[in-house]
Amino acid sequence: MRAIWKGAVSFGLVNVPVRLYSATENHDVQFRQVHREDGGRIRYRRVCQIDGEEVSYDDIAKGYETEDGDMVVLTDDDFADLPSRTSKEIGVTKFVPADQIDPMWLDKSYFLEPDKSATKPYVLLRDALETEQRVAIVTVSIRTRMTMAVLRVRDGVIVMQTMLWPDEVRAADFAHVEEEQHASTQEMDMARMLIDQLAGDYDPDEYEDDYALAVKELVRAKVEGGEVRVSAVEEEDGGEVVDLLAALSRSVEKAKASRGESSGGSGSAGSSSSKGSSSKGSSSTGSSSTGSSSKGGTKKTAAKTSTAKKKSTAKTAARKSTTKSSAAKKTATKKSEKKSEKKAS
Repeated sequence: MRAIWKGAVSFGLVNVPVRLYSATENHDVQFRQVHREDGGRIRYRRVCQIDGEEVSYDDIAKGYETEDGDMVVLTDDDFADLPSRTSKEIGVTKFVPADQIDPMWLDKSYFLEPDKSATKPYVLLRDALETEQRVAIVTVSIRTRMTMAVLRVRDGVIVMQTMLWPDEVRAADFAHVEEEQHASTQEMDMARMLIDQLAGDYDPDEYEDDYALAVKELVRAKVEGGEVRVSAVEEEDGGEVVDLLAALSRSVEKAKASRGESSGGSGSAGSSSSKGSSSKGSSSTGSSSTGSSSKGGTKKTAAKTSTAKKKSTAKTAARKSTTKSSAAKKTATKKSEKKSEKKAS
């Protein structure tokens, strides 16, 4: 078992650290609602009654419906102002005779286990309850809401049973059953004889839930008979992975197209191993085609290089010619200026 709560039992000046365990469990077979045709589970959506839109958990609040049908919406802030207890203490208020506690008031049952260092005060409380034939009335906050409970002893262990509040237990008010009505003496004698014949001690092992056992046997037989439908597993991230791969593939194709490569290159890359394995059988064909394609590529490259060189040479020659003519003009101008100066002198 796993502890669901840790705290301490406090009575007087005595403090007993304890752990709380659920004392009961439900053995009913749990069923799910499924589609009769294929066994798929039925899903329900949280839809607003007014606008028909699906609502997320973050947008859901608590509402109280009045007698007139109006709705009072309560938020977390509203509940935060309410009195609550988060104390980890099981406080004993009084010890009362065990026969004063009506079983109808009892709700959930828990085992109390002491810490290793608190065994002695735990045993003291247990023995005192058994000796005095009393139960302890306590208050406890298992979560945030305070509730009443009783501590009693069962099989040498202290058990805590939460209690219903007085207004949570209904009163039986039946018009056709009156306290003034009583059975006759003869009827009472016959009933007493029947009770004596069926009298005995209660042994819980004498009883079993035959319906639950029959359901489990029915399910087991169907499983062994192969009457099982495999439910489809929901892969929420599967679509995203496929879209990512497709996007990467398109990106590769686009990059190759921008470099002038054929789109078939990517497809041939995946089968390079098969081509390599078969190249031995057709080496002459493969080498000749490869050789011719490489030669063709070399010729085109050489032609492009030759054209580029011619254009570059022509541009250089034109620049040199322009520079020479410009220099010649400057020299002729200087000579003319010198001749003019000599004549003037």
